[in-house]
Amino acid sequence: MIETSGAAELSGALAQWRDFYTLLGAASATLVGLLFVAASVGGSAFSSSRRAASRVFLSASVVHFSSLLAASLIVMVPGLGWRSFGVMIVGCGAVGLGYYGLTWRDMVKDGLARRIDWDDQVWYAVMPVIGYLCEAAAGVTLMARWHLSCDALAASLGLLLIIGLHNAWDITLWSITRQNR
Repeated sequence: MIETSGAAELSGALAQWRDFYTLLGAASATLVGLLFVAASVGGSAFSSSRRAASRVFLSASVVHFSSLLAASLIVMVPGLGWRSFGVMIVGCGAVGLGYYGLTWRDMVKDGLARRIDWDDQVWYAVMPVIGYLCEAAAGVTLMARWHLSCDALAASLGLLLIIGLHNAWDITLWSITRQNR
């Protein structure tokens, strides 16, 4: 739904961010592709009996990068007003939080929550929830036309990028060392 109210104002506010979101979207799409390659190379480490581990450690990075790609594409939609833009960003954050709700359920159900190290719990469970909460909060600030809402969105997506990069690298190293055993 294209909203005429404030569309020019929002377009002006986002103009200075266009290169940032172009780069973020391109990097995210590339990293999703690389994760598919890494998953096919190291896929033997994850079996159907390890659903929670696969969801937490491997699929989560695809979700992060896909969320970044979706948000970058939303930024590029011409003619969006503050409210519709904010609603879409809140939706992206809500999807990420929903994913982590399913992930947590699987972690508890499979006993994985008790077995993973503290640093992995932080990077794979706590930090992503914080990132998606920040993304949803940025969407709320966009709907309210808060003057730093574009900065808040960029910061939340930057956090998700850092989390995704860390976790993708971590799982890649783990898969490589696991194959050498």
